[in-house]
Amino acid sequence: MGKDNKWSIDQAHSEVGFRVRHLMISHVKGSFKTFDASIHTDGADFSTADIDFWIDAASVSSGDNDRDNHLKADEFFDVEHHHQITFQSHTIGKADKEGNHTLWGDLTIKETTKRISLNVHFGGLILDPWGKERAGFTVTGVINRKDWGLEWNHIIAAGGWMVDDEVYIFCEMELTNLGVKVMDMELITG
Repeated sequence: MGKDNKWSIDQAHSEVGFRVRHLMISHVKGSFKTFDASIHTDGADFSTADIDFWIDAASVSSGDNDRDNHLKADEFFDVEHHHQITFQSHTIGKADKEGNHTLWGDLTIKETTKRISLNVHFGGLILDPWGKERAGFTVTGVINRKDWGLEWNHIIAAGGWMVDDEVYIFCEMELTNLGVKVMDMELITG
């Protein structure tokens, strides 16, 4: 079977976010408001998925305009010269008993590409009230921002750094099937 199913992200029910330790005592959260993907699968078998995901780096939002402008500046995302953050999948591992997969792929930020692994929890496949097939996923992971040249920091008087190197990634994705209906097929989750 070929990759006959195309899935689109339901923007109203999806989120791409991050959090990072600030001043070594708390966390700052943020999200990206503009993102999309090209996702193709063999039927409902998401372990076969080809995923090309992109984020508009300038859509970063942390709830504070000054911080958002700093994140957009050359010390962080440099959105004037690097408009997109991208992820391209390579391999999706088999599901464990709880429905969790490991997703490996290439994350590109500011022209630096590194292989990362993400944890993916398959929430299920349903037929919505309008007759469309939908699938849900929670994606989490941790990256070191310095691996992508996001180096800015300051030492604080109490010791430690203003911003931690580790960034926690979290995504909630609700996908709509634009291809061949799969609900009457056996669902393969890994």
